[in-house]
Amino acid sequence: MEEPSHYRSLDSFENESGLSLHIAIGMFDGLHLGHRQVVASAIEAAISSGGMAGVLTFWPHPSHLFNPNDPVPMILNSRMKLAELDKLQIDFIIEEPFDRRFAAIEAEGFVEMLKDKIPGLASIHTGENWRFGKGRKGDVDLLQRSAKDSGISSRALDCLYLDGERVSSTRIREAISEGKIEAANRLLGYTYESIGRVREGEKVGQTIGSPTLNIPFDGELFPGRGVYFVRVSKEKGFERIPAVANFGIRPTVNALDRPVLEVHVLGECPFSYGDRLRVEWERFSRPERKFENLDSLKAQIRKDIEKARAFYQISGDG
Repeated sequence: MEEPSHYRSLDSFENESGLSLHIAIGMFDGLHLGHRQVVASAIEAAISSGGMAGVLTFWPHPSHLFNPNDPVPMILNSRMKLAELDKLQIDFIIEEPFDRRFAAIEAEGFVEMLKDKIPGLASIHTGENWRFGKGRKGDVDLLQRSAKDSGISSRALDCLYLDGERVSSTRIREAISEGKIEAANRLLGYTYESIGRVREGEKVGQTIGSPTLNIPFDGELFPGRGVYFVRVSKEKGFERIPAVANFGIRPTVNALDRPVLEVHVLGECPFSYGDRLRVEWERFSRPERKFENLDSLKAQIRKDIEKARAFYQISGDG
């Protein structure tokens, strides 16, 4: 399947196909299981009508506009969210800049605006708690009334529940920030990832017998500090190599102001400086802590590596 077409705004969107269009709308931070059922609803509508399915999403998060001193940290940055959307069976993605102009659109005129900007718009799909328009005055009831008046169908998907609690971006953010990566992955429906370019570090790992790849963390949401079992690959590559990673400030050796991600590949390392790597965070092993001396740190690192080898079922030096 071809990758979906990308549009950087509603104003740039074109429907040259002449087909009916079915749109899933939302911030979709993390593109978790609940978000995916909204997108799936648009896909089903497109298939049944012989039309096309797409996603209308936004960047940055509205909190950057309304609460710039303490914005909501995103699970995925824009690039990674679009990459996740690319994996779905949709035909196009519109990423509308969330700025003051867009935020000022009155809720009562929102659907008419969409109909004007998206020729052929036939259906709108959202979550049941989605809000829109100036002051977030628009709710699902208004959306359905406005859509009906405009000759457009609309569907609001019920919230999804897992383990008795609603699947939400807030719940996932809390899990990630607390190091509960396995819980976050269950809610996401895929393995949490980060992407960064390998840079030359201080070679601390090399001096204590466990060389690491220094990968600056590019996300807004910091995972809990500690040791994780991960898989590493080139951003556009397919070979996923088991590794053990530490995310933290290295309190025992040269404590840092900002956490860094240091990855030790289990076996021969095919990566080098300048490579853009994808890190899949699979299991939290232990929290970061300060050790009394370097010998204690070395001993713990050996234990971390052995635990990671056991997790990935790697024997010997391979």
